[in-house]
Amino acid sequence: MKRSGILNAELSGALATLGHTDLLLVVDAGFPIPRDAHRVDLALAENLPDLRTVLGLIADELVVEGVVRAEDVPSNNPRLDEWLRDRFADAEFTTRPHADVLGELARQAKVIVRTGAFEPWGNVGLYCGVDVPRWFGGEGVVAPDYYASKL
Repeated sequence: MKRSGILNAELSGALATLGHTDLLLVVDAGFPIPRDAHRVDLALAENLPDLRTVLGLIADELVVEGVVRAEDVPSNNPRLDEWLRDRFADAEFTTRPHADVLGELARQAKVIVRTGAFEPWGNVGLYCGVDVPRWFGGEGVVAPDYYASKL
């Protein structure tokens, strides 16, 4: 039996497929997931599971280098935005028009995880990164300038 971390076999397996620069979307219960997307559906009922719980568990297992959310989030759901900035403090944050999140980003995502969240603009993209000290911290290895601050 797995000792800790994400116990859902489908989600755990999907996370294992992700590599540097891959996009994972964690979305609310009403998100229009494209038919051909790799969907992991965790939704059981309203807010079960909730967005923050799922994002937090995923964050414990992935290196997240970027977070993208709808441009409405900072102004219209500031509590979510503040939580995201605290939880993913080392990530670069960007926004996109809500229509882009529902369309273009959904088509680009390698995996889309549906939660039971009933939360306005509760759709968050996570760009996978690398553990910079583990990859570039070896003797004689020179890290690129864009990673120097993370060593």
